Amino acid sequence: MRKHRQGVGSALLAALVLLPLVPNQASAIPAFARKYKATCALCHAPFPRLNAFGAMFAANGFQMARGEVPTDTLNTGDPLLRLQRDIPLAVRVDAYMSSLSGDDAIAADLKTPWGIKLLSGGQITDDVSYYMYFFLTERGEIAGLEDAYLQFNDLLGSGVDLIAGQFQVSDPLYKRELRLEYEDYMPYRVRVGDVGADLTYERGLMAMTSPWTDGDLFVQVVNGRGLSQATEAKNYETDNSKNVGVRFTQEFSKARVGGFYYGGKQRADGRESSLLVFGPDATVPMGDKFELNLQYLYRRDANPFFLESCVQGDARCDYGGEHPLRTEVDSYMAELLYSPEGAMGRWHFTGLYNRVQADRPIFSLRVGEVGLLQRYESVGVTAHYVRARNLRFMGEISQDVELSRTRFTLGVVTAF
Repeated sequence: MRKHRQGVGSALLAALVLLPLVPNQASAIPAFARKYKATCALCHAPFPRLNAFGAMFAANGFQMARGEVPTDTLNTGDPLLRLQRDIPLAVRVDAYMSSLSGDDAIAADLKTPWGIKLLSGGQITDDVSYYMYFFLTERGEIAGLEDAYLQFNDLLGSGVDLIAGQFQVSDPLYKRELRLEYEDYMPYRVRVGDVGADLTYERGLMAMTSPWTDGDLFVQVVNGRGLSQATEAKNYETDNSKNVGVRFTQEFSKARVGGFYYGGKQRADGRESSLLVFGPDATVPMGDKFELNLQYLYRRDANPFFLESCVQGDARCDYGGEHPLRTEVDSYMAELLYSPEGAMGRWHFTGLYNRVQADRPIFSLRVGEVGLLQRYESVGVTAHYVRARNLRFMGEISQDVELSRTRFTLGVVTAF
């Protein structure tokens, strides 16, 4: 985006000045750091969370600056071919040991490994790049491709960047894949009734621009069916509707404030349900050691079970009010990050609070719950120790308030 192009020069200069102060790490570093022969701390604080420079690097199509002279390409003699000398690859490994207690149930589990990703990204031309990762294993299964897209920067000189592919609807808000905690950002996982849409992965288009200084605008058009398989007719889509998302954020001197809208329709069994999600968010830095992230989302579905009408005794119906088939969900998230030694330090601490409240049992989070939920609430704290810039140990204690269960988690996250 335009503000990224304007700010990357000064940010790069500052980063290069700081590089001699950063301890040199071993050769096992991810693909982008390997390409530029730079520390992972240039973009992460701590890994995998992006700092401001890392966000600009991604917005620039995984380049330090747009239009930079390539140093990793083959000289083919063809000015229309920018061919990378080597395919950039990196691997991320997550492994955990957890213990879950509550009521009369106590369980211990070795989640080793919990996830292994194969990642790749880079430039195809000066203004076209790609990014993707393949889950070699996720929770014991081959999950396949999740993030996978082409990125077109400054499309036709318009100042608009365009992403086409698979991405998360919530990416312009807070990126789930870059969180430090084991516990997820639950408001983005809310799935209501039989409607396939949530705020995680979708296939579609996302346009991004900076209409004025410190203001960013995102517009999404997606299928609204998640990463479902194609039909026998070789189509991902099963109706003519599309879901649309709009996100605007404005940065002020002491906070970044944003608003989000997402809506669409889905048909099943000849019946239709409409979806509406909206809410504000804010990021509030407090000095160079604290940061507070806040999110609220309201969700309304018109007929999420695709019922023809309410039938006496059907728990999916609400028998009072003007709209007996309509459901409502309120979701809240608060995250506090504390780095006592600053962003370059070894110790980092996070606190995460999630609450999802519905008017009846109608939503799922896909975290092992039995049946549909009416309420979910959790609170947790996590300590992180950076053993190396690409190796982080963590310990987390979280409480499921509704089920009165406590989860203890020890883990390691590395990338190379």
